[in-house]
Amino acid sequence: MPMASKNHQLFNKEQFCLVLKIQKVVMALGDYEGVNCHACIGGTSVKTEIQIFQNSPPHIVVGTPGRVFDMINRKHLDTDHVRMFVLDEADEMLSRGFKDQIYDIFRTMPSTIQVILLSATMPADVLDVTSCFMPDPIRILVKKEELTLEGIQQFYVFVEKEEWKLETLCDLYETLTITQAVIFLNTRRKVDWLTHELQERDFTVSALHGDMEQGARDVIMREFRSGSSRVLITTDLLARGIDVQQVSLVINYDLPSNRENYIHRIGRGGRFGRKGVAINFVTDDDKRTLKDIEKFYNTKIDEMPMNVADLF
Repeated sequence: MPMASKNHQLFNKEQFCLVLKIQKVVMALGDYEGVNCHACIGGTSVKTEIQIFQNSPPHIVVGTPGRVFDMINRKHLDTDHVRMFVLDEADEMLSRGFKDQIYDIFRTMPSTIQVILLSATMPADVLDVTSCFMPDPIRILVKKEELTLEGIQQFYVFVEKEEWKLETLCDLYETLTITQAVIFLNTRRKVDWLTHELQERDFTVSALHGDMEQGARDVIMREFRSGSSRVLITTDLLARGIDVQQVSLVINYDLPSNRENYIHRIGRGGRFGRKGVAINFVTDDDKRTLKDIEKFYNTKIDEMPMNVADLF
């Protein structure tokens, strides 16, 4: 189960994307068995959702906590026969103030239910919270030093000043021949600014962030997945759970403000054993952050070589 002050609105939209992705995968896996999987998402018609549960109860429900709990409260989602409760991106869900809502859902489940919590990163405080759901869990944990994904080469480019990043990116853009790339920035306003600046220089790029309507985001993602759009500029909306298999380059125009998001960002490249490259733009103010990321993941991020184009 991948809720709203303004700080939570973007996360709701991230959840929306993740729910639809998981539903698509479940339906593909269960196609030959006739598995019925329903996406239970806030912002959609409650009346239509009720009709779905009444007329064709799904085998699997993938949803956002707010709408799922609403359907349970309305007695349209019967939890008596639920066998498995899965919480994806558990670190985000349990650290953003949603743990009470998750726990409310959990309390409606049968005592015999199997509980599974999943995340690429699981801070110690979140592990402590999981004791509310899992009194005697089996933990399958990866050490921080093993988290950096194999096949992804990590580099940094020292640009000294923030205002020099744009020209550095333009130089890099013209140098590299890539399949597809994702460029990460920390704010939606900055995404719009960079997209405008690159398009003014006749670079073909697309932008994606949480202020866009869902329909517009869907169109952009379809174009990016199909390859008709090669460079996507985005916020951390894409840092978790979205797989675009052709991505070979990730550029952190801004280093992530949350070091846990670094692994999620660079994980957009090098999916399923393929090679990938991550390039980090580093100013004087970013040096300490870069060192913190290296220490946290026990990894080494080298200065970008002159022959970086040969890596693709």
